[in-house]
Amino acid sequence: MYKRIFLIVLDSLGVGALPDANLYGDTNANTLKNLSFSKKDFNIPNLFKLGIGLLTDVNNAPISNKPSAAFGKMNEASVGKDTLTGHWEIMGIKTSEPFKVFDESGFPKQLINMIEELSGFKLIGNYAASGTEIIKELGEEHINTKKAIIYTSADSVLQIAAHEEVFGLDNLYKLCEISRKITLENPEWKVGRVIARPFLGETKENFFRTSNRKDYSISPPYKTTMDILKENNYDVISIGKISDIFNEHGITKKYKTKSNDDGMNKLIETQQEKFTGLCFINLVDFDAIFGHRRNALGYAIALEEFDKKLCKVLNNLENDDLVIITADHGNDPLHSGTDHTREYVPLLVYGHKVKNISLGVRETFADIAATISDNFGVSRPKNGKSFLENINK
Repeated sequence: MYKRIFLIVLDSLGVGALPDANLYGDTNANTLKNLSFSKKDFNIPNLFKLGIGLLTDVNNAPISNKPSAAFGKMNEASVGKDTLTGHWEIMGIKTSEPFKVFDESGFPKQLINMIEELSGFKLIGNYAASGTEIIKELGEEHINTKKAIIYTSADSVLQIAAHEEVFGLDNLYKLCEISRKITLENPEWKVGRVIARPFLGETKENFFRTSNRKDYSISPPYKTTMDILKENNYDVISIGKISDIFNEHGITKKYKTKSNDDGMNKLIETQQEKFTGLCFINLVDFDAIFGHRRNALGYAIALEEFDKKLCKVLNNLENDDLVIITADHGNDPLHSGTDHTREYVPLLVYGHKVKNISLGVRETFADIAATISDNFGVSRPKNGKSFLENINK
């Protein structure tokens, strides 16, 4: 048994279009490939050593078939390409019905009226948009009128942006809590997440979103591997937005983060803790700052920065530690629009007792959940096939 498993989600780092990508408008999407060729001297030596260059065409990947990790890629069995479905599947849940989206027409007037009436706050916006762009478009009006900005995207989200100082964080959180309650009580409006998006600045030229974002997710429909681990007295440590994604279910300790770098620092600090169980981290900057904004060069640089920190993580591993690196969907920075992309995700598994073998193409992200469950000797979730026996020396 591995005493500690560190599960790292590189949010949106897809490695090539899935066979059904055409149904989502994502034919030929490939996040890792396209970001890598955006930077001539692109170099991620630690990920290359683990075998990521064997999963898809990657700029400057060394020609080697002998990585130091077990490597493969995973198919998303769930319907969709969003944060919830991806993370939930990693923990054993298959989503068969897509979450509600309102990207074509905005939210129904009845919903807007109900939010305004129950909260006492007026709203502006109500269309699909990039979060940074809608703040530029409506931020000054918001400051002048105190009306909060409501918007959505191709994800199943209801997002509300407001100025931290002018509107107040407490008011923003209250508004989101009321919106969450309404959308849970009315199935036709049941979005996956309601998200508070606070920002600061004086004009559209210098508005910026802060780290005080707060997600209000729906709860998973049934137990995940995290719940089962917790019930069996194992530690389940959340770093980043994992606790939000699972609506606090199956968590024994959580650490909020401000950035990828902050998240990696907290992961390295957690390596010094004595615990038995799972440490689950999401690095959201890849998706939120670079993928959605179609910034391929910025994405490439961010991945290089992660790779440097990864070196320390790998060097700190104890003999009975295991690291699993994956993603939850794609977000090709050279693709049209600003939405996620339907892609395979990487599967890199490393530890001192791990074979450097190919794990092939897995049928579902839930194979990670099944493997973690097998490792700790607890019941498996409903979905997934363990690869624990494959990787052990």
